[in-house]
Amino acid sequence: MKILRKVSEVADYVAEQRGRGASVGLVPTMGALHEGHLSLVERAVAENGVAIVSVFVNPTQFNNSEDLASYPRKEEEDFKMLAEAGTAAVFAPSVEEIYPDGTEGPSHKFELGKAAEVMEGLYRPGHFQGVAQIVSLLFRIVTPDRAYFGEKDFQQIAVIRNMIKSEGIDVEIVACPIKRASDGLALSSRNALLSKEQRAIAPEIHAALKDSVAYSLDHSVRATHDTVVERIDAIPGMKVEYFEIVDARTLESIEEWEESPWVVGCITVYCGKVRLIDNIAYRVPKE
Repeated sequence: MKILRKVSEVADYVAEQRGRGASVGLVPTMGALHEGHLSLVERAVAENGVAIVSVFVNPTQFNNSEDLASYPRKEEEDFKMLAEAGTAAVFAPSVEEIYPDGTEGPSHKFELGKAAEVMEGLYRPGHFQGVAQIVSLLFRIVTPDRAYFGEKDFQQIAVIRNMIKSEGIDVEIVACPIKRASDGLALSSRNALLSKEQRAIAPEIHAALKDSVAYSLDHSVRATHDTVVERIDAIPGMKVEYFEIVDARTLESIEEWEESPWVVGCITVYCGKVRLIDNIAYRVPKE
């Protein structure tokens, strides 16, 4: 597995691979890898001639400096895991390599649509502009045929799809199912920040969502929303920041189940000071 630190090294490597007719799959990550990331890598390896993984904690998508400082970094462990998963190359640049002119925020205003204005867009101002900035840079540096993202970040995938359309970037976005621990907790790099006690209660997020799917079959959208929030908020150490039941295509909130054939519930919960996200489908389109 090659470890690439410079943009020029990536360009040379990709040109070499394309010269031999290989397709390129990219898995963008911020490191602190887990089985969820590796499931994306394994799919990228299976579907492309070479799989490239980026490992870069992007400062421009954090609107909280404490969150950025506490984000786990485990480069040596990450590289070992990626090599074992069949990764062809890792792009692990410095902040200065990606942002030679500094990180004062995106110099370019991305057109991300209404999908970027709700949920995370409301609670983390500037977050999706930062995401669009780094992902667009990675796409232009790596020029992948396909890029792989986990559906835990459901809203992020919608925003990235809008970004590539508005920017005219030719890449296939591959959304991959959420990978969960045996107790249902969605795998996340942030899980490493949970104390033993917090890790024990965190699976209640998915449990509340999962149980609410059956509940939703004979209850209103509002009642379903409220039962999830009340159940989680009743647990000491847990607090729902937001829970939105939305049209999965537009991410706009719905009031009646009949408003959309594809309905998803997206939630963010503070477990202590650790911010965890998850989602679940309430209605899916008939094939």
